Amino acid sequence: MATSDGFPASFYGEPGVLGMLSNGISAFLVLLQNFNTARTGVPAQGVENILAGVHLILIGGVCQLIAGLLSFRKYDHLSSTAFIGYAALWGSYGATRIFQGASQPITTNLALSHDLMSNMTMHTSLITNLSLSAELINGTSRRTDWLFFLHIPQTAIAGLVPYILLSFLLAFCSATVNVIMPFVFGAISLTLLFEAVVLGVSSAWPLIVSGILELLILLFAVYGSAALLVKGLAQRYILKGFGNPLFNVLLLGTNQTPKASAQSLGQEKKKNTKYAEPQALCFFCDTVSPFILLFYCFGYVTSFSLGAVWVSIISAAQLLSSYYAHLRHDGYLAIKAGLHATYWLTKAWEEFVLSPLIVSEPKVEVAAGRQAMVGDWFFVTAALLLLVVSLSNDALEVAHNALFLLLSVSTVPQIPLQGYYMFFGVSCSLFAASSLYGTFCRLINSIAEKILIPVGPQLVSSDRLRTVLCCCCSPGKLQGALSSSPPTIQITDTLFYLTNGVAALSALHSASSSQSGVFLRLSVPWVLVSGALVQGLVSRLQVRGGQRFGSVIPSFYMVVWATWTWYRFAGLMLQISPAGSLGFTAGTIAFLVINAFLMLIAAYGNLVLLSLTTVMEVVLVCFLLSTLQQLPYQLEIAMLAVFSIICVYGALASLVNCTFSQRLLPLGPPLFKDVKQRKALSPDSPCPVADSRLTSGLLKINRLLDDGGVCGIPTDTVYALAASCKNPHAIESIYNIKDRPAEKPICICISSVEQLVAAKPPFSPLLWEFLRNVYPGGISCIICKGDWLLRLGVGPAYDLVGTKDSIMIRVPDHTVTGHLCDITGPLAITSANPSGEPDSTHHDMVISRLGHKIQGVLCDGDSNEVVASTVVNCLKIDEGTISIVREGCVPAIKVRQIFERVKSSML
Repeated sequence: MATSDGFPASFYGEPGVLGMLSNGISAFLVLLQNFNTARTGVPAQGVENILAGVHLILIGGVCQLIAGLLSFRKYDHLSSTAFIGYAALWGSYGATRIFQGASQPITTNLALSHDLMSNMTMHTSLITNLSLSAELINGTSRRTDWLFFLHIPQTAIAGLVPYILLSFLLAFCSATVNVIMPFVFGAISLTLLFEAVVLGVSSAWPLIVSGILELLILLFAVYGSAALLVKGLAQRYILKGFGNPLFNVLLLGTNQTPKASAQSLGQEKKKNTKYAEPQALCFFCDTVSPFILLFYCFGYVTSFSLGAVWVSIISAAQLLSSYYAHLRHDGYLAIKAGLHATYWLTKAWEEFVLSPLIVSEPKVEVAAGRQAMVGDWFFVTAALLLLVVSLSNDALEVAHNALFLLLSVSTVPQIPLQGYYMFFGVSCSLFAASSLYGTFCRLINSIAEKILIPVGPQLVSSDRLRTVLCCCCSPGKLQGALSSSPPTIQITDTLFYLTNGVAALSALHSASSSQSGVFLRLSVPWVLVSGALVQGLVSRLQVRGGQRFGSVIPSFYMVVWATWTWYRFAGLMLQISPAGSLGFTAGTIAFLVINAFLMLIAAYGNLVLLSLTTVMEVVLVCFLLSTLQQLPYQLEIAMLAVFSIICVYGALASLVNCTFSQRLLPLGPPLFKDVKQRKALSPDSPCPVADSRLTSGLLKINRLLDDGGVCGIPTDTVYALAASCKNPHAIESIYNIKDRPAEKPICICISSVEQLVAAKPPFSPLLWEFLRNVYPGGISCIICKGDWLLRLGVGPAYDLVGTKDSIMIRVPDHTVTGHLCDITGPLAITSANPSGEPDSTHHDMVISRLGHKIQGVLCDGDSNEVVASTVVNCLKIDEGTISIVREGCVPAIKVRQIFERVKSSML
């Protein structure tokens, strides 16, 4: 994507503009209310609070969420985590204002005195000492409304505490990047601190201090946004504040010095990708949710109505981290973040249901309803699986998963109600502390691109863990599994099995338990959250993954569990007469027919998926009998239990296979073979094909290129058309194959920078250092032409590659392509797609689009990226400037960071 000077392009190129403005305007809205309350002595009430909350959600929440999503695409770990985290903060705080405004009529009906109304944020212990009339405490519903009104300030304080800690952490981390953002984040942290004080005490001075700090947020945000906007328009830093950190992040390392060479830094950079690391965001969300729950467990919050909203918003952000982990092909993190988000959503809405019941109903009935829920045991099983698979990761990851296992054990329904909340609260405290440390580690280490903050050693080697997990296989079978090619494993398979397993176990019931009001209330969040809401994300990820019919099954099961929840639990809870179940009967028959077709689709997948859809057919038969009032509950319980067992194994096998990118645990063969999957390697292909895993495949493509052919080859980005520089006529034919305009030059591809060194080009030290930092990788550099190209091996193709004065060089970070270039010499390459059409991201696309025009294809499966390389003009690098000709898989901001680092090292 070429750099544009337009205003929208500047916002897209620098999403920090939108993010900081959102923070500044949100702080300004709160500032106006705080100053008005301090001046008049009367807090905002009713419609004023509701409007303020709506504005906070739209500006601080939605707008900043967009900034965070754009930052993820710009390879900006810090900003993406901060903006999405603060979007959740302002959205939650806006919801608090709406709750306060909506609760105002309740306070009027209670006939509270003016003094009590003007001190709405007074602590619960002070309120209970007041002499309330007998009319106030009569009736369960009125007492529940009173507690609902009282819990709002306490819940807001419980939510602000983790954000205060995380904001201090973000301020410190941002000081290693630039000068402006630490002041913005630091002011936000102090503001949240005094906002919590405002909610806890009745005094004007915290309002004034908070207002002053909010004014500072606005000023810093406006200046920072102006600096980034001007930089986006001018393509260079004009206003001070960005480009130079307050201190060098390498000072945190014991073995690192600020003067480490840029070459050594470049050698440790991460894999080029289009998206930032979402690890820190996952830990960020895992800090906020347990903090809010532990305040409730220890009795500081008396009701969890607003707390469920706070946890839901931050859990939505955690689902985003799962989504971006999927885009980065990080199956382990995608599964972990999705599982944790499901857990927090489920527990939050479970406590939302139970908190008023504990006040209004006998504890024995509440405990019985809780013990009827067995979905917690599935979370225990899933947490144990995640812990075992993570043993090959660093010690921090293992400890974090061990604490999540403790957390899931602390919520099993068999724990007596007297000790339940104490155990759960202590577990939340430990988990929140480890998540806070994990957030700090992942942010700093991502910024520095090396391990500066200790995360512990790898406990078990990947090979050892792989062997242990496959110990059930015979030695010969195990060797075959390890030596076979890694299958195309969809990351979302594990989440699919996990969500359906939780929903199925939560739907278990008997004839007696179905009459329990508590059980019915608890079943709604348990089945709906996992089976419908989170499975909606699974369906979306399956679409993104491109698996054949991938989204059909999760989309259908999402509808099934949503309908199940309404008819079996919500309908009875709302006392809807079963006489109107005729429509559900017709719908269930439709479900049976559709699921029969899904069984046919599953037959093309694997045996586990086929078994799952088959058992679901029997479960739907039980659902049909239920609508006819003829259900044998024992059959339904048995089928749901079998369904859950299949989900446990499916989750285990998919998690292990996805983590190690190998088929270690069998999912079973498909009953029907998909001929399309073997089309690329079949004799009917329109051109010769070769397997990239085989040396004979490389030699075959080498012969075709030497004979003057044009072949499709994989790279570290997308597939490319290649021709040997020994055959000029082959390079000329590329233009006819692609219908490529003659004025567009073709670049050359080599295997390493050492090939350039051997050609002895007259490059400056700055250019050499920059090339060593970006190669190998998804960056193409435009440099000056010269006689050195003849020594490189370009030879007769000199006039056919590049322009008259310049040439673009590619050094892919791809083993197969590197070996091929070592065999053939420099290759002339361009993207393997007809001009004007999308890039080819799989060898099937190259064969179907250009196979009848080219002489061969080197098949390597899916490409690593979905876009081509980033093109950098280095012709004026000796003048201290570079320009981005096209933004591809490596974000422009990442390229400029590398260049600035190289320049500083050369001084």
